[in-house]
Amino acid sequence: MKKKVFSVVSLSAIFWINAQEKDSLNQKKIEEVVITGQYMQQSINKSIYKVEVIDAQQIKNMAVTNVAEVLNQNLNILIEPSRGSGNSNANIMGLSGAYTKILIDNIPVVTDEGMGNLVDLTKLNVNNVERIEVVKGSMGVEYGNNAVAGVINIITKKNYAKKFTAIASLQEETVGKDYDWFKKGNGRHIQSLNLGYRINDNWSVTADVNHNDFQGYKGLLNGYKYFSESNDGKRGYDWQPKDMVTANGAVRYSKGNTSLFYKLNFLSEKINYYNPLVIEDYLGEGNRTYTSEDIDYNTKRWIHQFNIQTKIGRINYHGDFSYQSQERKSQDYIYDVPNRQEVSRQPEKTFYKSDVLYSRGMFSNFLDNEKINFQLGYELDRTKGFADATTFESNNNGINIERTIFNYANFISAEWNINDWLSLRPGVRMALSDKFDSQYNYSATARFKTSEKSDLRAVFGSANRFPTYDELYTYVVDNNHDIRGNENLTPETGYSASLFWDYALTNSNNWKFNFSLSGMYLDVKNRIEDVVINNSPLQITYLNVNNYRSLLFGGGVNVRKGDLTLNAGVSMIGISQALNSGNLTSPDDYNYYAEANFAANYTLSSSKTLFALYYKYSGEQRKYTLRTDAQNPQDPGQYVLGEIGGFNMLNFTVSQPFFNNHFEVSLGIKNIFDVTSVRNTVQAGNSHNGPADQQNLFYGRSYFARLNYNF
Repeated sequence: MKKKVFSVVSLSAIFWINAQEKDSLNQKKIEEVVITGQYMQQSINKSIYKVEVIDAQQIKNMAVTNVAEVLNQNLNILIEPSRGSGNSNANIMGLSGAYTKILIDNIPVVTDEGMGNLVDLTKLNVNNVERIEVVKGSMGVEYGNNAVAGVINIITKKNYAKKFTAIASLQEETVGKDYDWFKKGNGRHIQSLNLGYRINDNWSVTADVNHNDFQGYKGLLNGYKYFSESNDGKRGYDWQPKDMVTANGAVRYSKGNTSLFYKLNFLSEKINYYNPLVIEDYLGEGNRTYTSEDIDYNTKRWIHQFNIQTKIGRINYHGDFSYQSQERKSQDYIYDVPNRQEVSRQPEKTFYKSDVLYSRGMFSNFLDNEKINFQLGYELDRTKGFADATTFESNNNGINIERTIFNYANFISAEWNINDWLSLRPGVRMALSDKFDSQYNYSATARFKTSEKSDLRAVFGSANRFPTYDELYTYVVDNNHDIRGNENLTPETGYSASLFWDYALTNSNNWKFNFSLSGMYLDVKNRIEDVVINNSPLQITYLNVNNYRSLLFGGGVNVRKGDLTLNAGVSMIGISQALNSGNLTSPDDYNYYAEANFAANYTLSSSKTLFALYYKYSGEQRKYTLRTDAQNPQDPGQYVLGEIGGFNMLNFTVSQPFFNNHFEVSLGIKNIFDVTSVRNTVQAGNSHNGPADQQNLFYGRSYFARLNYNF
């Protein structure tokens, strides 16, 4: 019902809002700028860091709905979904989402696990995204803890070129082979509305709302209506249904050297868990029915952000202030499957809650000198977290966990433009915490302008990863489990060293070429892992035991001529892990795998029809994993090489504008090769499940249609 009401509201707006001015796409194109890792917003070509940019037009051409789908097209980034929870995290260079800092407009996002790490990227929709900036490598000086593998900065739209802007969008997708506009349990249904109003030269306001109704992917199961007398476990979904609404509002002021904005973000998400098992209930007189114990998971998140950029005398000041809260609740209920009705419903209970106060401030341009500039900065966050006694799959002996962690850091760096071809930037950060010892991070970056057409960047950086809430405070002790967090864990330390070379060329026929080569080394010390400390009875805790190293080599080319754009890239990554379990240590030799991607966009000049194709190949990976004899509690096990299968992804989209670009229709196919899962003999089961052979990545081939109206 919510889907239909939202669709009617979006379509109704078309008939009463008049078109105002020319589309902003016809405005003069300005030089691409970036903010990630910069003192102030500046040209991407002058950035001392290598910043990869995915702009709004690229995102639109992909016909994606969230940040996870965008990043899955990039090399060395894999979005790993959890079919049970419905969440997904970014894996960069073989490291999980705990090692990547996710920012929205330069501030980290609150999660169940802390600030900016293990962010569910499917919760971040793209309908108001201006661009996404990606910096790979340790960025601890600029962005603090958890920026070990890199930083992903999502920049949102805060103003539009026109006096008034209104954009409505409807998108319908199949989920695998399932789709139905009316019938519950089939397809994905998305509606969005973006509004922007420029009050005058100084003030502007924006607002947007997005509704994403994912009806679940059955896979090998049969949906929520299914039951069998044999209780065969085939009820439910491989990917749980998820209904999500996000809304944003922003007010922006700009005059002279001062600009500021206030932004509010709201998220509401509901995930339906349908138990694969049913219970036979006897009703008397030979009657019976089948019930299931199902759960609704509800998440509410609020993000308030205030940003100011101004001058204090000649000093540039950039400040961010944010209050964020996220609450996750669950509600158990009994469902009568044959009669399609609820029998009873328990009161809603909170099982995770986080409240965060955050601030980051930077001062630069002390000398007002074009040659030398340095930056002083601070960052602080206070996180109050709560975990209900039932959070960790157990009654926890009735123990609720509530903790508050305060972190504060100062950082300083200096940028020295020695001459026209050489720039240097060293930096250092000291981080204080009421939970951990003081941590220090360092960076040294150099940019060489080797010619008018090429640049070489050399980057060294370090960063820490702080233990997550689960690693610190898990307490699952009952008849079947003994899993305990460890409050004595120490932060992990990561170091990276990188080289990036870029070369731009335009030939006599106006073909434009951009070539790039890169190499990176990443080293993570004292990695935290869950470790079996006793086999009989089985006891598990978290310890700083492992080390991790990776080598990355890559290259890419971008070609542009008129209405044609081609992009291609290839990379080779090697991973070495020193795993420890008791007295066993795994080999630490490097295991390599390859990745490649290709994108082509072509617009017919006569009809303005756009054809977009995106391809990505991920090669087979080999990693060491511990194998034990489940029938022998005394077996110490041995490390063997496991495999993660490779796969190919291909998406194709056709878009046709009408009525002077005010109306656009897009049709396409995602995951043409119909990939759902890959063989995985590396991943281990949890404390009471054996290793799984398959890792779910996608829900197969899907078809979509999208309608956009730009008033």
